[in-house]
Amino acid sequence: MDIHAVNRMSYEEFLDVFGNIIEKCPLITAAVWSNHPFSSLNGIEERVYEFIDHLPPSGKEGILRCHPDLAGRELTSGSLTIESQQEQRQAGLTSLSTEERETLGLLNSQYKTKFGFPFVICAKMSDKYKIMEEMRSRLQNDPSQELLKGIEEVKKICHLRVQQLSNGVGLPTKL
Repeated sequence: MDIHAVNRMSYEEFLDVFGNIIEKCPLITAAVWSNHPFSSLNGIEERVYEFIDHLPPSGKEGILRCHPDLAGRELTSGSLTIESQQEQRQAGLTSLSTEERETLGLLNSQYKTKFGFPFVICAKMSDKYKIMEEMRSRLQNDPSQELLKGIEEVKKICHLRVQQLSNGVGLPTKL
């Protein structure tokens, strides 16, 4: 997909395609659309990042709360977004041993208790071992550090999702 095709999209088409580049936050995509036409796909990412960076801490926490627990209830119930399903599968989170699932569940719980939002990591750039190691390490952070780290990870996820779309993967068939 090239930027000219993106700039020709209606608001609804843009939301259909880019609505989940930030997990379950189509409002961000909707706000960014008002800045079109875009000069490049990277320009879309930049507008998204600017939007996020200008949010107060509570807004950034809200973005993090939209993310599912890794290998959590949404994965086992099949209610993850398509993007999250693929990312968690690629990281090996769909083939955990019973012990690994219990460990990850405990870490998820400890993390959410301490910070008030789910642990977010770019699963596509990781694996189950690195994820558990990162969770243990990041549990030592203070809340302001962890908010920044979580948002950094959201931006990595966004970047990879936009790149995937730019390669034509995940596009609605009508476009």
